[in-house]
Amino acid sequence: MERLEQLAQTDSKPENSYPYPITEREQILIRLYSYWELGMTPQGFSQKWDITPEDIALICSCSTQTVNGWFNTSRRCYPPTSGHLRHLAIMDFLLEDFETIPKEVLERLFSKGE
Repeated sequence: MERLEQLAQTDSKPENSYPYPITEREQILIRLYSYWELGMTPQGFSQKWDITPEDIALICSCSTQTVNGWFNTSRRCYPPTSGHLRHLAIMDFLLEDFETIPKEVLERLFSKGE
């Protein structure tokens, strides 16, 4: 992380120069991201937030039946994938820290990709 801070002070991307070059900074970020174990279980999410299975299904891009299976311990079902856990962790972050996220970051997060 210290190295990233050092690089942040010296690196700047050239304006409109696509594709951006992969520098030492980007290589460090790619490696950090690839080992990132961001996740929150559906049980942990629903204990923290008063939310319905339908809402969890919407967050995780899956069916309500799938979500109900995650909570039903009496029948055998597939556990949530790492993608589902990541969606819940990101949503938890947004619900918890929305007001502290800079407007520019929110605009990038919620704009349609180009």
